[in-house]
Amino acid sequence: MGTINSAFYLIAKALDADQAALNVVANNVANASTPGYTREVPQWQESQPTTVNGVTYGTGASVTSAMSVRDSVLNARMDQQQELASSSAARLTALDALQALFTPASGASGSTAGDIGSDITSFFQSFAGLEANPTNSAPRQAVLSAAKTLAGDISNAAASLNEQKTGLDQEASGVTAQVNALTTSIAQLNQQIQSTSPNGDAGTLEDQRQQDLSQLSQLIGINQITTENNGISVTTTSGQVLVSEGSSVAMTNGTVDGVTHFFVGSVDATAQLTTGGGELGGILTARDQDIPSALASLDQLAYGVSIEANAQNNAGVDMNGNAGGNIFSTPTQVAGSAAAMSVVMTDPNAIAAAGAGQGTGDDSNAIAMSNLATLTDPPILNGLTLPDGTTLASGQTLLGDQTPINYYSSFVSALGSTVSEVQTENTAQSASVTQLQNQISSNSAVNLNDEAGFMQQFERSYQAASQVFTILNTVMASALNLGDQTAVS
Repeated sequence: MGTINSAFYLIAKALDADQAALNVVANNVANASTPGYTREVPQWQESQPTTVNGVTYGTGASVTSAMSVRDSVLNARMDQQQELASSSAARLTALDALQALFTPASGASGSTAGDIGSDITSFFQSFAGLEANPTNSAPRQAVLSAAKTLAGDISNAAASLNEQKTGLDQEASGVTAQVNALTTSIAQLNQQIQSTSPNGDAGTLEDQRQQDLSQLSQLIGINQITTENNGISVTTTSGQVLVSEGSSVAMTNGTVDGVTHFFVGSVDATAQLTTGGGELGGILTARDQDIPSALASLDQLAYGVSIEANAQNNAGVDMNGNAGGNIFSTPTQVAGSAAAMSVVMTDPNAIAAAGAGQGTGDDSNAIAMSNLATLTDPPILNGLTLPDGTTLASGQTLLGDQTPINYYSSFVSALGSTVSEVQTENTAQSASVTQLQNQISSNSAVNLNDEAGFMQQFERSYQAASQVFTILNTVMASALNLGDQTAVS
């Protein structure tokens, strides 16, 4: 049967267990505002019962440890979604800056490209003014002025695109130091966790490691692999090892063809990091795909307009009765045409308004120049020899069967569609991140109302055990005094 001593033992264990549980609750309350902290719950364990004369007696319970309420699957899903959201956010920021270059100046401040669409229209319409007065110097000067505006805005846009690309390159380079700091920290935390809690919850150490993993997933795409002794290995999405338990592999930068590339160990992982997600993935996508695509379209436009306008002007006769010359600089190839575009003609009289064999008062070539704005396959292109030595056959065009203004409009429309698509993706991905954050918070964050309830529960349990202890103490004192009731201080 039980004895007073065994009762004292039970109650003492109860007091210790309740006090340990209260300490866990107090720690939760203290860390309610600590970023990344995961609430803990006391782990209760029944003590080994004892059997006397065939009767089993309980020996109480104890709090063995505090266990973090952590859902590793939910955390991993959160990291994956953050990779996507961070990537689309970084890309969207770059695309917004890119699109602003091609917004009409009347609609957006800071546009360095002006309104190229209006410039194209104004340039070809200036020849309509020349048709009416082919011998007048004023409309000739208007043609040169419109040409300079068009060339200037196109070359400014190309320069701005290259500046944006350089800025993104520098921004991407800065991510490397952040990635290395986090992977080093994760490796160190792995060592601490594996040495202190290889088979159980490591509490705040695991919170810190999860915080680092969360920040890392916002920078680059990663895969996480659970290893022995509560460790974690981290790789890029394509498999390059960044963290192997207690050691980390540094990511480095290097210049390849004038562009920053990223290496993990000796492997050039730039292409994989571009598609892997995270902020770096979004930056690299804008740097290596979006801006080069916009620049290629602008180059093709500059190349087409320059070749067509120069060829048509060369086919006519100027005010001096000579064959017309080039209005724009002659591009040697498509690539780089936008940045190099400029007006080389300085004399308004060199504008060839008249047709070959016609007098200087003729306007037939001015009409042909004006018609370049509406023809998808101008006659001047048939059999034309390009700067690279190739000859255009009948039906071959320079702007993909589009007029200059339609080509530019298609480019701006495609860019807008890309921006809209990435915006939609980012909105959906951000909403998913918020939803996962709420789920993690509901599961793992400290709720002060819940903690108040737990604290009241454990306090009452402690008070009850204290009352039993007081009763037992009184009984023991009376027993020692041979049954006389004795006051116990």
